[in-house]
Amino acid sequence: MKVSIITVTRNCVGTVAECLASVAGQTYPHREHIVIDGASIDGTLEVLETWRPQLAVLVSEPDRSSYDALNKGIARASGDVVGLLNADDRYAGPGVLARIAAAFADPRVAAVYGDLVYVSQADTGRVIRYWRAGPYHPRRLARGWMPPHPTLYLRRELYERHGGFDLGYRIAADYDLMLRVLSRINGQVVYLPEVLVRMRLGGTSNRSRNLLQKSSEDYQILRRNRIGGLGTLLLKNVQKLPQFFRRS
Repeated sequence: MKVSIITVTRNCVGTVAECLASVAGQTYPHREHIVIDGASIDGTLEVLETWRPQLAVLVSEPDRSSYDALNKGIARASGDVVGLLNADDRYAGPGVLARIAAAFADPRVAAVYGDLVYVSQADTGRVIRYWRAGPYHPRRLARGWMPPHPTLYLRRELYERHGGFDLGYRIAADYDLMLRVLSRINGQVVYLPEVLVRMRLGGTSNRSRNLLQKSSEDYQILRRNRIGGLGTLLLKNVQKLPQFFRRS
């Protein structure tokens, strides 16, 4: 079973090598790493070129957004299973992909996800938030639940069936994709109760000036997917609070 990992980069010269090394250091051998760069101008592309032997695909060209770049990566993926790793992030250990692939060895499994920790930009050993996702149940979607997107791996056929990221959303297209797939999924969804990804704080949707835009998009997505409304949106935000107090 081949696993495709998609990484989107744009002007991230300070962190991308750590991301690439994290993928290269995985013990699971049947993988491909696809990198879609948004025409970086800060030296990112030069770093990527040094890692080219480790990459199945390397594309550098302008794009409309990170979601546009992810769609390009999905279109180029040849793996049975597809996941992503942000350019600022890394796997929690070298055996992450092996455990994900082991879960997918059961043909009834359509999706696999796990836990995530947010770490400090300046000190990646310092955990700021611990996102313990918990088991999946479709009813939880209406209560504001969602898995951490950077830990979510889907069979490639689900993208073919449900489509990729909707470029009409600027910040929350990942939430739309997850609701669209997980509310209609025909297959088992497996939760791995362990940290799979260490994610640096500071992403687009984490910036306070974007919270209003994100909430607006989240509400549109809930209504569009007929999952819930304002109550679901409130629960979605409230459920983040324990992440700041839980460390293990």
